[in-house]
Amino acid sequence: MSFTSALAIKRLRTILKFGATVFGLSAIFLLVDPKRFLELLNLETTESLQWSMRMIAITLIALTGNMLSVARFGSETSVVFSARVMVVSAAGLGALTLLIPAEYGWFTITYAAVGFLFSLAYLTTFLRK
Repeated sequence: MSFTSALAIKRLRTILKFGATVFGLSAIFLLVDPKRFLELLNLETTESLQWSMRMIAITLIALTGNMLSVARFGSETSVVFSARVMVVSAAGLGALTLLIPAEYGWFTITYAAVGFLFSLAYLTTFLRK
């Protein structure tokens, strides 16, 4: 599939920017208050899990920067490549969130839905003709 449509590339860039913002906000939350994040997911709040959440926050900061960089400055090829990766990654985030070893709460469902919605946003942009 070739995506030379300027409109499709523009949409993908917008989704990447919005996704970077959401990941960036998640990263800040994980870094500042990992215990609360774990509580919202109905998971244990051990020191080691809180430390793990902070480590994840750092990787999310890197992902945020990369997504913004590609969205703002990347070639069409790099935008399409990154968006394809995000179709799978965002869906994976949604699926893994639903496989959580804890009782579902409003935050778990919302977090999973956000992942699935981003995956769907990328996918529908690819499938539009």
